[in-house]
Amino acid sequence: MRKIEKKMEGKVTFKIIEKEERRAACGAVPPATIRPRTVVCYLCGREYGTTSISIHEPQCLKKWHIENDKLPKQLRRPEPRKPEVRSTTGKGAYDIDALNEAAWRSSQEQLVPCNICGRTFLPDRLIVHQRSCKPK
Repeated sequence: MRKIEKKMEGKVTFKIIEKEERRAACGAVPPATIRPRTVVCYLCGREYGTTSISIHEPQCLKKWHIENDKLPKQLRRPEPRKPEVRSTTGKGAYDIDALNEAAWRSSQEQLVPCNICGRTFLPDRLIVHQRSCKPK
């Protein structure tokens, strides 16, 4: 915050302005918000930083196996495979947006539709939903 002195009709008044108002007054453009680069987990669909995704994925897969083993046999699913995305340059770089899109699709394919209303759920949540889902 800063005080600005204003002189009007022989009177001196002070106005406290915020940083944003100062930038706007002098014509400066506020800095763009820079988000850190994230990668989507192919199992749960959540976003993680580029370094923490390698820590998250094995833990998420372990959790997936534990939850899948608890399900009734008819709801158990095969283990999801990590989507393959080809490198876009000769240097072996990947298109992160394409990788994220493939991972998101993979996580959405794991959802199971309700046989009554058609909404999709994770298998453990489908059981809870079906207790209250009634045909129309």
